[in-house]
Amino acid sequence: MSIPDLRSAAQSILPDLVTLRRTLHANPELGTDLPFTQAQVLEALAGLGLDVSTGDSLTSVAAVLRGGRPGPAVLLRGDMDALPVTEETGLDFASTNGNMHACGHDLHTAGLVGAARLLAAHRDELPGSVIFMFQPAEESDGGAEPMIAEGVLEAAGVPVVAAYGIHVEADVRGRFTTRGGPLMAGFADLHVTIHGAGGHSSQPQSTRDPVPAVAELALALNTMTTRSFDIFDPVVVTVTQLQGAQATNVIPDDASLAASIRFLSAESLALLQERVGEIAEGIARAHRCTASVDFEVGFPVTVNDPAEAALVTQRLRGLFGEENVATLEHPRMGSEDFSFVLERVPGAFVFLGATPEGIDPDAETNHSPRVQFDDDLLGDQAAALAHLAYARLLDEAGETTD
Repeated sequence: MSIPDLRSAAQSILPDLVTLRRTLHANPELGTDLPFTQAQVLEALAGLGLDVSTGDSLTSVAAVLRGGRPGPAVLLRGDMDALPVTEETGLDFASTNGNMHACGHDLHTAGLVGAARLLAAHRDELPGSVIFMFQPAEESDGGAEPMIAEGVLEAAGVPVVAAYGIHVEADVRGRFTTRGGPLMAGFADLHVTIHGAGGHSSQPQSTRDPVPAVAELALALNTMTTRSFDIFDPVVVTVTQLQGAQATNVIPDDASLAASIRFLSAESLALLQERVGEIAEGIARAHRCTASVDFEVGFPVTVNDPAEAALVTQRLRGLFGEENVATLEHPRMGSEDFSFVLERVPGAFVFLGATPEGIDPDAETNHSPRVQFDDDLLGDQAAALAHLAYARLLDEAGETTD
């Protein structure tokens, strides 16, 4: 069975998607509570004949398109939240509320609406269902886990055989990139407190000063990464906060540091937790102090299923041309909570370069207050998602033509 020309069809709905995207861009919301964004999504999906549900613990939307023929489900995901960044783009639809869609989630939301519209037009031919996962809180504590807990993966009532997502980025316009295996790092937050006994700064010999221990620990953590970990399975430990006394003439009882950690495998994470504890306790003991270590794991590594990544690469090249699809040589050290979905369902996450023509893609990155994304690509983004879902359902039905 052939797949319809979804890319051409997407051009007819592009003006509506651009309008939706710009409405969302001008009214960004943070975290798990996105009432305006949710209302816009529900309005945009109305009339498509989808089974729509909203979240209990967060303002998520899960919409199910049930095909005209029996089969499993494919999940497509778009995140909806913004960042606490004051926008400096000067666009006529720029946000003025102190928040900004500086990571392109407004495009992700509008693009997923577009995919729903494209697939709904071919409902009768689909051998299975498609779940559209509109997710809050990717930028904060993570909305994927609560949506999974509330049943998004079971929303269609049939097994989910694949999951896909597309993330826009400041890169060459119209270029898709992905890879099989680890794609993005997992992250953890590290907080270490060294406990000593404070006193007057003029009499350090009468104290157990925790400040030198914290300073030594900050340097030791950097050394640890080059001496304990394989360069081909790297970790990044970046100390970002140091805290001691509030007055310069006081040696505090306690001093602390905080660090951001990125890792690319569960094995590295386990070793990292072990080594951080050993080093913190050893340095503290050398300074006649003790250490408390709080190692809080956030998102796991985003791992693309190799077979799914190969299929995605093949299909996007067929749709957009060989020159517009590239394979990443190395994983990215940023993190993404679509990783929780990919832990449970084979699938692939893909980047799409969306820097407008005439702008240097290296000038401003995602999360910059000045970054811009080209919403003329929304048609291609919607078509890519819809095509991947359609083709994957045909795979399961034994009807794939590409």
